[in-house]
Amino acid sequence: MKICTHAISHEVLVKLAGSEVDAIQVKGFVLPELADRLARNILAQGYANYKNAPSIGRIGMAFYEAEGRPDLLATYFAQAGKHIEDLRERCAPLQSPIDVLRCRLDELWPAGAMLESLYGRKMYVGLSRVLEPGVTFLAHHDIFAKDAPDSFRAHGLQAQFACNIYLSVPTEGGELFLWTREIPTDEFDAMRGSSYGIDPHVLGQPQIIIQPNAGDLVIFNSRLMHAVTPGKEKPRLSLSCFVGYRGAAAPLTFWS
Repeated sequence: MKICTHAISHEVLVKLAGSEVDAIQVKGFVLPELADRLARNILAQGYANYKNAPSIGRIGMAFYEAEGRPDLLATYFAQAGKHIEDLRERCAPLQSPIDVLRCRLDELWPAGAMLESLYGRKMYVGLSRVLEPGVTFLAHHDIFAKDAPDSFRAHGLQAQFACNIYLSVPTEGGELFLWTREIPTDEFDAMRGSSYGIDPHVLGQPQIIIQPNAGDLVIFNSRLMHAVTPGKEKPRLSLSCFVGYRGAAAPLTFWS
């Protein structure tokens, strides 16, 4: 089930945490004219690609890319602060929408919200992701405990949300597909083999299809299988992070 709204609220987040809903689409989280300006500013300085998903562009380094390797984990944590500042500089003189999201969630969640710490170090938040026209984001799920299997913090999550703020969207395509049945990690790994994900057609018809507009914020259960269809003419640029939920009395946490 999906909820469409014009503002984030404590009530809808509680429903997402309790699996009463699977996704929230917040219309106009960023004004469309500002989203376009931000997209141009961010993309003007270029981007790289995921090491383990080379068809997907990104600015910053996702924790997923470290794959538990000590050298890559050291790089991730060493660059975390620099990457946060880089996004702010690319957005200037406008505010980073990720900073706005962090502030809003901190204000509306009774226990507050803060940057995630792992292994005694602050994590990065605010990954920019780019899908050029014609690129499919394969079906996958995102589970913190899978990326940090030796961490009590990661295993302590009761729910994990993916947050995407869309600054540029294709003229056609670029839909977010969601399948509402969680697939065990070992089953998914067997299906994907050496790839980061699987062909969406393998999963059949998605239960939820979201067509975001520039400026929209979408928050959904990241443990569900999800994919993005190929777009046309324009790149799809989103600012992304995860939000960790550890119960009503605990702060929310952010990371990318």
